[in-house]
Amino acid sequence: MTEILFYHMQRQPLEKVLPNLVERSLGRGWQAAIQAASEERLQALDDHLWTYSDESFLPHGTDRDPDAAGQPVVLTLRDVNPNTASIRFLVEGADLPPDAESYERICILFDGTDQDALLRAREQWRQAKEVGHAVAYWQQDDSGRWNKKA
Repeated sequence: MTEILFYHMQRQPLEKVLPNLVERSLGRGWQAAIQAASEERLQALDDHLWTYSDESFLPHGTDRDPDAAGQPVVLTLRDVNPNTASIRFLVEGADLPPDAESYERICILFDGTDQDALLRAREQWRQAKEVGHAVAYWQQDDSGRWNKKA
């Protein structure tokens, strides 16, 4: 059974939250896939993961790269898993993949200040529970720390 974690971003933007979560996943020895819903977001994330920190970067590629299978992190717009990722991050309302059960964990990151994103996350929560996935809801506190709420 896949664990699906919902991250309700309120204090920090995706560009701050995502690299930290991906770093932690790589620290567990997991390959990661990040799925966006638009080409613009995919390109912005591609650029950002190289430059988000002065001390670090996240090695990655896109699913269009010929060496995507060998990348620790792959960015995609599609429901493919070219690097056999153990964890998948869904941003900007990207759909749960049809092969959700093949992942150890799926993280759905959504903007808590966007009403459409909230509605989309609620629908994804319902879908995930309906098919029997273990779901958890995490929300940021005032200091930006994640607290499990459900």
